[in-house]
Amino acid sequence: MRNAPEKMFVMEFPDLMPPTLITRDLAEIKAFRAEHGDIVMKPLYGKGGEAVFRLAPEDLNFGSLYDLFTATFREQWVVQKFLPAVKDGDKRIILVDGEFAGAVNRVPAPGRSALQHGARRHPEGNRPDARASARSAPRIGPALRERGLIFVGIDVIDGFLTEINVTSPTGIRAMKNLGGARRARR
Repeated sequence: MRNAPEKMFVMEFPDLMPPTLITRDLAEIKAFRAEHGDIVMKPLYGKGGEAVFRLAPEDLNFGSLYDLFTATFREQWVVQKFLPAVKDGDKRIILVDGEFAGAVNRVPAPGRSALQHGARRHPEGNRPDARASARSAPRIGPALRERGLIFVGIDVIDGFLTEINVTSPTGIRAMKNLGGARRARR
C-alpha cells in the first residue's frame, strides 16, 4: 500500500487515464469542472464505490458536496472527467504477475458500478475486446513486478485506466463463476 497507493499509483500512467486531478482545492476543482463538464468526485482512500459522486456542470449540489467532502474526508479527493461509457460497464481486469489473467465487466445498477452495490456481472474472459481493454497491462506490468505486486485488479472504462487496485482486488470469483479466469483455481 505504501509503495503503490491505489488511486495515486495510477497517476504514474497519465496517458492511459481520463483527465484526473487530485486535490482539495475548491478553485482547482472549479477550473477542472469548467474545462471538462461532467466530473466524478471520490475520496482518495475510498473503496468499493463508496462516496463516488457524478456532478454535471449545472449540478447545484456541488457547493454542498464540496462542504460535505471537506468535513468528512481528511485526505485529498480524486476528481475525474466523467466517462459516459460507464453505462456499458467498467471492466475489472485481473493481472497476475503483471499479465492479463481475466476480466469481468461490471454493468452499473442505477447509480452504482460496484458489485457489492448491485452491478451486474458480465463475462469478459479472453474475448479480444477484453484483451484490448487490458492494453495498459504491458505498460504497468513491469511497475507492478518492480513493487512486488503479484495479484492486482485494474479498472478500465472505455479504454481508460481509472484505478489500480492492490489490496484485495475483487473480481476473481465473479470471473470464475462466469466461466473465465482459469487462474482462479490456482
